[in-house]
Amino acid sequence: MTIAVILNSKGNDVVTIQASASMGDAVHLLAERRIGAVPVLDGDSILGVFSERDVIGCLHHGGAATLERPVTSAMTAPVVTVSPDEPVLAALSLMTQRRIRHLPVVDAGRLVGLVSIGDLVKHRIDRIEAEAQAMRAYINS
Repeated sequence: MTIAVILNSKGNDVVTIQASASMGDAVHLLAERRIGAVPVLDGDSILGVFSERDVIGCLHHGGAATLERPVTSAMTAPVVTVSPDEPVLAALSLMTQRRIRHLPVVDAGRLVGLVSIGDLVKHRIDRIEAEAQAMRAYINS
């Protein structure tokens, strides 16, 4: 199973923010949309990801004044991405190894989606439950 399958079920809409925005703007966007991370773009190019973890780190080290700084000063970069063809288990492994919770999905240099560790775990659980149900049906027949 690939990342494309997950995007087909959850959709390809991605909330993004431009590199020129402030961290305060990014925090507002995260809160308003109730999301944990947002890709940071320069035009159509993805530069990094700004997450809740980045906010906490900045506030801890620099206080509320850091919210006036550009989002690029606190985003996680370089960005780790996957292609739609990436197997789900490989993406899960990458997220575990890199200790990240959000992966932008890039196809031919263009951002086409975003998957979270929650999306991938939900997909795996659904697959395991479907396989178990099929096994029970086979045993009962």
